[in-house]
Amino acid sequence: MSEDPNDRPLVNGHPDLARRYHETFERSVSSRTEEDERILRVMGYLHRLVGRDRIKNVLVLGCGPRPQPIACLRNAGYETRGIEPIKSFVESANAFLGAPLVTEGAAERISLPDASQDLVLFEAVLEHVESPEDSLKEIFRVTSPGGIAVVSTTNRHRFRLTGENGEYRVPFYNWFPALVKESYVFHHLHVRPHLANYSLRPAVHWFTYSELCRLGRYAGFAQFYSLIDLVRPSDPSVQRSLVRRMAYKLIQKSPWVRALALTQVGDFVIMYKRP
Repeated sequence: MSEDPNDRPLVNGHPDLARRYHETFERSVSSRTEEDERILRVMGYLHRLVGRDRIKNVLVLGCGPRPQPIACLRNAGYETRGIEPIKSFVESANAFLGAPLVTEGAAERISLPDASQDLVLFEAVLEHVESPEDSLKEIFRVTSPGGIAVVSTTNRHRFRLTGENGEYRVPFYNWFPALVKESYVFHHLHVRPHLANYSLRPAVHWFTYSELCRLGRYAGFAQFYSLIDLVRPSDPSVQRSLVRRMAYKLIQKSPWVRALALTQVGDFVIMYKRP
């Protein structure tokens, strides 16, 4: 008699979730060239903030099973390592890199010495952790004085005409009340795993720019920046259109316009640790 896939403890989640996640991940992962270009572009912005020679040791938190950022940064001369909470991903990541550069661990408990990292990359992870507060405290602890942490996460204020909002396949999900979001998380894990694109740990925290700054200050970071603060008038991203050039000038002149822009791009925050 075959086993009924539904006859299992509810806490085990949907029986298809893990398999479908791995299939979806392999199809959706960016090409190495695209990811390398993105990472090096971000590093260029960070050099404008703290100087080109300030960043040597880099930690990638929640690096996943194919940590192209680690490979890219090591090829560029940075001493880079990763931490990943899912054991099977750690094994896949080290196989991908060809060296044991990724260790198992959580953002709330980083097994590295104090002040040992000049840069911590924490991209698309904060929304998944158990405790954002404890995670940022640990990141502050391992960041060297004068170093920075890059936090890229969810944006509760972002508006797209298409309703896109990250991993959830539900239009305008980021605007839903917290209680409704909790119900969607339950349905994703136990009933309809496609809702959050088969994520094993769907996003459960949604932030605004000001909330991220508050969390960062509570952890100990002193100053906060967005990418709009690091672009220059000559950058292709600004020169692309007249509208962008005008927006850039207004953002530089008016705190109110900058605040309006941060409702859309404030999910990428650079946190600076005072020397």
